[in-house]
Amino acid sequence: MYGIDVEDAHLLRRRSWRWLKIRIFGLLSNETSRLFRHFAPPPEDIAKPTR
Repeated sequence: MYGIDVEDAHLLRRRSWRWLKIRIFGLLSNETSRLFRHFAPPPEDIAKPTR
């Protein structure tokens, strides 16, 4: 697991947009990341109410 330290402005200036994009996509594809859990669609049984 990895994170992105957005508090360090000097470090972020040295990184490219491509680097940031890859890190964000990596976090979105990791099921254990908070970013994935925030944007993931709800499970099917919760999304479709049964009658």
